[in-house]
Amino acid sequence: MKAYRLLTGEDTPAFCHKVTKALNEGWELHGAPAYGFDQANGIMRCAQAVVKDVPGANYDPDMKLGGL
Repeated sequence: MKAYRLLTGEDTPAFCHKVTKALNEGWELHGAPAYGFDQANGIMRCAQAVVKDVPGANYDPDMKLGGL
């Protein structure tokens, strides 16, 4: 099974750490990052999709993708 996650957050070093942690847990980047200005809060937000092959797993809508 291929799992998908979209990591999001404020454009800070903490977001980079979130993506780095996912990569070190076996996730792979999927596509380019996206950026957008959150006008209500006056900050930049970013997103990065990641995917991971999970052998032997079957898709279940209740599965916790962050724990794979």
